[in-house]
Amino acid sequence: MNARLLIVSNRLPVTVRVEGGRPTVRRSVGGLTTGLRGPHERSGGLWIGWPGSLDGLDPDARSDVDRQLAELRTVPIQLSAQEVAVFYERISNGVLWPICHDRIDRLPLRVEGWDVYESVNQRFADSVAEQYRSGDLVWVHDYQLLRVPALLRERIPDARIGFFLHIPFPNPEIFFTLPTRHSLIEGVMGADLVGFQTRRYLGHFRAALRRLFSLEADAEGFVPWRGRRVRLGAFPIGVDAADFARRAATRKVSAKVLEYRPPGQRLLVGIDRLDYTKGIPRRLLAVERLLTAHPEWRERVRLIQVAVPSRDRVGAYRRIRRDVDTLVGRINGAFATPTWTPIHYMYRSVPSDVLLALYRAADVMLVTPLRDGMNLVAKEFPASRVDEGGVLVLSEFAGAAEELGEAVLVNPYDVDGTAEAIHRALTMDSAQRQQHMRALRATVLKYDVHHWTSTILDLLAAGA
Repeated sequence: MNARLLIVSNRLPVTVRVEGGRPTVRRSVGGLTTGLRGPHERSGGLWIGWPGSLDGLDPDARSDVDRQLAELRTVPIQLSAQEVAVFYERISNGVLWPICHDRIDRLPLRVEGWDVYESVNQRFADSVAEQYRSGDLVWVHDYQLLRVPALLRERIPDARIGFFLHIPFPNPEIFFTLPTRHSLIEGVMGADLVGFQTRRYLGHFRAALRRLFSLEADAEGFVPWRGRRVRLGAFPIGVDAADFARRAATRKVSAKVLEYRPPGQRLLVGIDRLDYTKGIPRRLLAVERLLTAHPEWRERVRLIQVAVPSRDRVGAYRRIRRDVDTLVGRINGAFATPTWTPIHYMYRSVPSDVLLALYRAADVMLVTPLRDGMNLVAKEFPASRVDEGGVLVLSEFAGAAEELGEAVLVNPYDVDGTAEAIHRALTMDSAQRQQHMRALRATVLKYDVHHWTSTILDLLAAGA
């Protein structure tokens, strides 16, 4: 790819902190950042997005931040506190997120603020248009910016635009509850190439197009749209599997693995953002059911559940935290002994070496979301298992289940069934565990984040 790449996302891949009296800008880490760093740097491209709140910085500090952002070839879009409250918290996370995860019950009784969502998307499109040069490729990401492709198309009719939805696209019957359903689809269709995590979500989008606009995709995935042809496709994102394997094999991580696995005990691990889509309460109930139905596991197995704080300004997230806190306390109170506690609950993020050690120490990894676009934990776990051990228990409603069929697949709504699946995973013989893990590792190593990036950008550069 020789064209310059303009990446557009709600958040820039940076963290701004004040250290020693002056602001510092550091690159964030994560799947998307890792995958796009290479094309971003090699193409001399730009990354456009919100850097987070810079309130409280004086003019000199703001100037320093702008300089550091420019050195990283990022273009900041400043959002006011009101815009963050309405565009990001109320509409993006309060309406679009639950809708896309099948949670109509989480919607407010009345939704206001679509005008702010539109105006912020217009500002993103304006910023891209200001930076655009003839021949650039533009790649827009995720549900916060559904209107940007069409708004940018109005400003630059000949631009090559890609769009990728990282979260699920819901069943049309659920999506159609949105009063803005037409304009959101029109927004996405401003792109030349539209990508989804799975064939299921692609199918949902195609069904919405059929119902709203009487349009069908041809055998190659092209849809005629207002004088253009838009290509639709499923492109499951991966992780940097080779890097996970390299870091998981270090001495520091190996030493921690021994710490986390006391003799005579088996270890279950769950690592999630604390979000109502992740299925943590039902997972805890499944562990409780395991200890009830199979009392032989009492004092022989424990769960380490890491819940990374998320969106704690949103009421639904404060409620899920209270629910999880209550369940952990009740289950521990019912089953704990003076020398053993069944659930070790950590409400915080953990350093990367601890994360990798937990992946390697786990006898069973529990990834049981109620709905998830992909769930990269399900891919990071096998990537880290250089010992070819461990068993992945995976929700059939995670996007990763389409690729990772060798996992133990469960219906996370079926608490008893999940408990029995955990029991089967704990009792699986070593040869079977190794066979399953080898297959999982082969998949995540072959279809990694670099494969995902190059596949999409090659299609976009070639005219989709």
